[in-house]
Amino acid sequence: MKLLFNVLSCYRNFLSNLILTLLISFTGTAQNRSIILGRPTDQSVTASLLFKQNTDFYLCYGMQPGSPSDSTAVLTATAGAPTEYDLTNLLPNSRYFYRMYSRNMGASSFTASAEYSFHTQRTQGNDFTFTIEADEHLYDKKGSANTYQICLNNQAADNPDFIISLGDIFGDDHFPDSMTSSEMDSLHLAYRPFLESVCHSAPFYVCLGNHEGENDYYLAQNPPNNIAVWGTQWRKHYYPNPYPNGFYSGNTTQEPFGIGYPENYYAWNWGNALFVVLDVYRDQCDTSPKPKGWNWSLGQPQYDWLKSTLDTSTATFKFVFAHHILGQGRGGVINATRFEWGGYEQNGSNYTFPTNRPGWAAPIHDLFVNAGVNIFFQGHDHVFAREELDGIVYQAAPMAADSTYEIGMLANADAYLSDTLEGTGHLRVHVTDNCVTVDFVRTYLPADTIGGTHQNGEVAFSYTVGPCSLTNIDNTTSNFSVHLFPMPAKNVVNIKIIGSYETPSWKLMDMGGRCIRQGTGYTISTENIQDGIYFCTMESSEYALTQKIIIAH
Repeated sequence: MKLLFNVLSCYRNFLSNLILTLLISFTGTAQNRSIILGRPTDQSVTASLLFKQNTDFYLCYGMQPGSPSDSTAVLTATAGAPTEYDLTNLLPNSRYFYRMYSRNMGASSFTASAEYSFHTQRTQGNDFTFTIEADEHLYDKKGSANTYQICLNNQAADNPDFIISLGDIFGDDHFPDSMTSSEMDSLHLAYRPFLESVCHSAPFYVCLGNHEGENDYYLAQNPPNNIAVWGTQWRKHYYPNPYPNGFYSGNTTQEPFGIGYPENYYAWNWGNALFVVLDVYRDQCDTSPKPKGWNWSLGQPQYDWLKSTLDTSTATFKFVFAHHILGQGRGGVINATRFEWGGYEQNGSNYTFPTNRPGWAAPIHDLFVNAGVNIFFQGHDHVFAREELDGIVYQAAPMAADSTYEIGMLANADAYLSDTLEGTGHLRVHVTDNCVTVDFVRTYLPADTIGGTHQNGEVAFSYTVGPCSLTNIDNTTSNFSVHLFPMPAKNVVNIKIIGSYETPSWKLMDMGGRCIRQGTGYTISTENIQDGIYFCTMESSEYALTQKIIIAH
């Protein structure tokens, strides 16, 4: 017990020092303010503005850089208290440019900020880019502030319409019984100076992680004096997340203690895509902070909303986001077959969904299949991993701030079956009218690029969803797919092509890009090839694509 007490005391001291350091980075900055955008719609965007001193300010904005056509009234902000302002009556599918003019109370003149920009909702058929980060973990020893800032800079270079974080941003549930509201306040405030470097022009969406502590179990502990209530209050205080308003759908429950809408799950359309963000910790039937098996649930209100949202969507692409399948555990498609998500028991052989969820339409994965979900994005495992089940990509995002580049790979890679890579960084997703491209963009500290082996911002892995993955395939074709099996392979890999296409020519390449075997047909002999990761390039006059294979004898 004494050893445990010492460990906890050391961690608590570390947390206190980290909070102090992060707060200094805000209070010591040369800038007087931070601007975080959120909740963009077709006609509006919300700006959360935070000043170190009592400040008068106004915003000038317009559709031409350097030539504002509109201005807000002069407003007054109180030092240390975020002020939310909604820019309204904007035009859809338009880029706006703006500056903030501010002066300290008593000063005679206003000072202009740099010019920033944002985009209102894209209409169908318009290309756009968004980025995804996950598991920032600056509140414990896993995350590095310097690495995170570089990751954010890389995202800014992508010029995204918005950024989605998959959770474990703020923390901290390590001391649920002794954390104070003041400490929770500091943990949420500490991210503003980082995010302000990007989110003055890229609205920020929060998807809740387990370490935010906003779950049913903590909500029930001595309310309102618990980390779940405080965490929700301070998150909403500093970061404008969506709530149901005609543009966004989501949780319509009004919670007590001044919370109102918890802004924890929500959906919206942007361009040709539907975006659905789930909260896998609140509104459930669990009675512990880490529920397992059938004790975990989305809760029927969120489940019904999810089903309706997916079933009624006519979007070309459908993306779903959550911190993790089943809230906890490790891995992707293996978990996607189990319990409420997939309907089967842990052993994978007994289908008990009707017994455990009587009256529910289908497991969550089946909802995805029936509605044509393209990609499910998750965090939690701190590693890049891409898997596919029933035509749905299960994509795990890497850590955004791991200066070792290998925390997740060392701890959790064995929970995934394919396309698992070490590294730190973000996901860049580019969406066109008929194609999605997902890139894993790596983050490196300057000292780790000196040898030239790696470069900050390099793309470690890229794939596409839709006809863009093919060469000379008509865009109306929707039944083309290629499957390589078994995986991992021992002595042979089989190629299965769905659709009427020519027999492929293939090349088996090693990680260094060297061709080690080639041929034509639907089988590849892997005898006498060393265990490891390889890439199979398949092409004919109608298509050309590459897939990864794993050989393990």
